[in-house]
Amino acid sequence: MEMQARRGVANLPLHGGKAPRWLFTRMVKLTKGIVDVMLYEYDPQEFLRRISDPYWFQAFACVLGFDWHSSGTTTTTCGALKMAIKPEEHGIMVAGGKGKASRNTPSDIEKAGDIFSLSSATIDEMVHASKISAKIDNSCVQDGYQLYHHSFILTEKGGWSVVQQGMNEETRYARRYHWLSESVSDLVDEPHQGICCDKPETNALDMTAHESGETRDVSVDLICDNPEHLKKYFRDRKPIEKSQTNLDAYFNEFKMPRHHPVLDMDLSDREFEVLKSAWEIQPSNYEELISLRGMGPKKIRALALISDLVYGSEPSWKDPVKYSFTHGGKDGYPYPVDREVYDHSIRTLEESLQEAKLEKKDKYGAIKRLETLIHNED
Repeated sequence: MEMQARRGVANLPLHGGKAPRWLFTRMVKLTKGIVDVMLYEYDPQEFLRRISDPYWFQAFACVLGFDWHSSGTTTTTCGALKMAIKPEEHGIMVAGGKGKASRNTPSDIEKAGDIFSLSSATIDEMVHASKISAKIDNSCVQDGYQLYHHSFILTEKGGWSVVQQGMNEETRYARRYHWLSESVSDLVDEPHQGICCDKPETNALDMTAHESGETRDVSVDLICDNPEHLKKYFRDRKPIEKSQTNLDAYFNEFKMPRHHPVLDMDLSDREFEVLKSAWEIQPSNYEELISLRGMGPKKIRALALISDLVYGSEPSWKDPVKYSFTHGGKDGYPYPVDREVYDHSIRTLEESLQEAKLEKKDKYGAIKRLETLIHNED
């Protein structure tokens, strides 16, 4: 059945604690059973398509039995996938993970490249895709969520998908972002694959929106011109020490400033040095610009605001968002996990897969016998 692509993100409340060992052990077994069936019926690329669809991923997590609406469903499900999937057996590898594990993604990708005999160019492209997807969802989609989980799933054919999650400290909600390589024609223009959410933010800068295309171009032009002239658009926050008195206080004189800083934000001298460094490199496009070291959310936002102010190239301020139980949840909602039913599901999948393989073997045997009969008649 053809799956319709959906765009957005998944918002999930933060829940503490970990999946109990008895549940996680079963999650890994059930995960392997589902992956085996999917690879038998389809192929690794179809697995990437499913895992990159937030609706399918959410349903998959519910089938595994973790809290249906918890932020932990992302990290736990990805953890179960990483343990259940064997690169040599499945032709798939799950790289990265939560917290410190996410920083191992490049080395994990290189290990997968050795196992799958991928070219150095393909490995480099995947490492770049991993880094740029994290940079974009942290800096170009400014929705108030900071990433703390990054899983990069790749196949022996060179396909990949990204499942990563950020946290909003104020609301205590997490948001999940999905990417799929075959659906990305431009890494900075509508790159996300299927997103869902029931709590959109009222004011979120989305520099990946198609409507932000002109702003992206102007941002590059602003940097390729000497960024020194951008200082006049920001507030001058040089404080006067309390022990000193401003000389203007002794004169009955009202002085107007040379310029009017209209942006309600400031960039430090150190942050302007980053812009100068970018100017020296002369980036050719927006992807190259945001890939530069030190080009974070504040500078990306500043360039977007100036682009709008000076050239009228208004970026998108619309949040890029667009929401199942099988075995219950670990917290007992909507009902506790039934271990007997869970184990039965695992056995059913394993038996079904074995029967399917036997059936396929029987068909091949029948074809061979038919060929033998035909040759005997000849």
